[in-house]
Amino acid sequence: MLMMDQAAEGNREELRRKLRENFDGRIVRKDLTKKIKEGANVPVYVLEFLLGQYCSSDDEEIIEQGVQNVKHILADNFVRPDEAQKILSQLRKKGSHTIIDMVTVHLDIKKDCFFAEFSNLGLSNVPITDDYPEKFDRLLCGGIWCIVQLEYESEGDSSFGMEDLDSEPRQKKQKDVSPISIRKLTPIQMPHIDIEKVRTGRKAFTQDEWMDVMLRSCGYEPEQLNQREKWLLLARMLPLVENNFNLCELGPRSTGKSHIYKEISPNSILVSGGQTTVANLFYNMGRKTVGLVGLWDCVAFDEVAGIKFKDKDGIQIMKDYMASGSFARGKEEKAASASMVFVGNINQSVDVLLKTSSLFDPFPSEMGTDTAFLDRLHCYIPGWEIPKFRPEHFTNDYGFITDYLAEFIRELRKEQYGDALDKYFRLGKNLNQRDTIAVRKIVGGYVKLLYPDGEFTKEQLEEILVFALEMRRRVKEQLKKLGGMEFYDVNFSYIDLDTFEEKFVSVPEQGGGKLIPDGMCNPGQIHTVSRGKSGMIGVFRLESQMLPGSGKFERTGLGSDRDCRESTNTAFNFLKANGNRISGGISTASKDYIINYQDLQGIGMTGKLALPTLIALCSIALGRPTVSTLAVLGEISISGTILKVDELANSLQVCLDSGAKKVLLPISSAVDLGTVPPELVGSFNLIFYSSAEDAVFKALGVE
Repeated sequence: MLMMDQAAEGNREELRRKLRENFDGRIVRKDLTKKIKEGANVPVYVLEFLLGQYCSSDDEEIIEQGVQNVKHILADNFVRPDEAQKILSQLRKKGSHTIIDMVTVHLDIKKDCFFAEFSNLGLSNVPITDDYPEKFDRLLCGGIWCIVQLEYESEGDSSFGMEDLDSEPRQKKQKDVSPISIRKLTPIQMPHIDIEKVRTGRKAFTQDEWMDVMLRSCGYEPEQLNQREKWLLLARMLPLVENNFNLCELGPRSTGKSHIYKEISPNSILVSGGQTTVANLFYNMGRKTVGLVGLWDCVAFDEVAGIKFKDKDGIQIMKDYMASGSFARGKEEKAASASMVFVGNINQSVDVLLKTSSLFDPFPSEMGTDTAFLDRLHCYIPGWEIPKFRPEHFTNDYGFITDYLAEFIRELRKEQYGDALDKYFRLGKNLNQRDTIAVRKIVGGYVKLLYPDGEFTKEQLEEILVFALEMRRRVKEQLKKLGGMEFYDVNFSYIDLDTFEEKFVSVPEQGGGKLIPDGMCNPGQIHTVSRGKSGMIGVFRLESQMLPGSGKFERTGLGSDRDCRESTNTAFNFLKANGNRISGGISTASKDYIINYQDLQGIGMTGKLALPTLIALCSIALGRPTVSTLAVLGEISISGTILKVDELANSLQVCLDSGAKKVLLPISSAVDLGTVPPELVGSFNLIFYSSAEDAVFKALGVE
């Protein structure tokens, strides 16, 4: 154990050395961030920049001194919005003051001059020399946090003292000028980014090392995570690195679903509470301004269950935007590149959700059942596989300053790597256009995150491709559940262009917990598939008991539903009239029968219960179980007439998803088999019956 710890420490030390060599001044110890963050409500990226400046050392004394310096700087200079007037009064009294604030610069074309705007201080139209926006171009692109030395000049002086970067005074004459001027401005975010430096630096690291660096930069400790969890956490960064990427993550509480969109990137916004308007999100027609999707790289909705649009057309516009990256408002069409992220909590276990509804259950009903909306999601992260975060999951080691990470990720949005897979692989025929786009986006995103230098092997790309196909297939599997046969093609695969071997990719959670179990059932236990009260097709289980008595027939689990009770009466009356044609051992006069009916998927009980009830009664009366993994389809009338199956393809699809391997089918439905995809028909042993008695014999395996 000790040797393993020493090896791990040696690896960490080697990684730190590589980081210091290649990214000096752009890395920070993450435990220092945690220490100060708990006491100062300042953006992480501001804090880490200061720490990167003052604590870039291995010497504990220097680090401690650096931390104290950062604390003093924040205490003395950080502008809280509620103290803005107090700071302005100090500035007027003393004549100069240094502040930390978010500064945005705009060019006033009429006056031919640049003006700065301070976010927390609430100042605008403060003149600034041309040198600053030229040197720090991010001032003009949404603004950056800066340390600014401000000066206050008494009224009446028509000049305002401004020093350029060479400390040469420059005077400008102007009427009604602000008495406040900028003496010196120092950015405390990355003023610009050199992407080539990132690419060169990446070459020094292996894939695993670089993945650990990326995770530590977001605050996670990779040594506490397995390989699968690392890949899933990395998937959360895909919307930040890909344009118009739609991601969904649902899982238990406290797994840090919204952390990355709120804390790590200054380019993403988290819409809390879920309530929003079309004007706020897309376009305000009154002011003629673009909403959040035009201002941010990523718009994340926290707690999807509460998403509400005040406008009726909100979800329609969102669907349009998610599909094409543009939306029409009024007379014109607007384009934007913001990614959409939906995160929320799952209240039940995954097994229960898969059996009773879909994995999109937490969404509001207008979204969670709208297949057109859900089909636009590129990726579904299985949040239930990510561990609940404890203190040891957060790193104390070195990672990139979050601002540096956010900026080079933002820079990578301009590049496209989705076609990287075409060199080695081809996607299988079950992927339609939307699936292909989704898979390419995921592949492109992962390549940018892991291989920004564009150097990767075929094996590394295959690993990404398998993961991408799984993330999209999870969406498709749930669509199949909600939309039926329209989405039957879920068997995603890829073909190796060297060997022409086709490999299929499955979804882990689909494997277990089939509704129709393998092996023999008990006598009197029947599974039938038909349409429930809600209109959805589902699986129903019948369990029977026989007691000595006087020919009573009791039913439990049906409630007061008249249709259900009538169809079960039909079965019992048919047995009374025709029991001797099936077997002389069936008595309907000296025995009592009890059948319990279960709606396994919570879709409301079906009214087509006559045939399953008849088979269940005969099975318990003869003490003979049905053939294994059987699903019963079809219905009979009181006279024994066979009724064909509605929506045969959808019903067979439900049989397949529920684990049935044999299907009892009326011969009259054979003509409809042409509407069913051949691979679906080939999944079963189909057993045809021509009468009610024939159905009973074949269900019980009697030749």
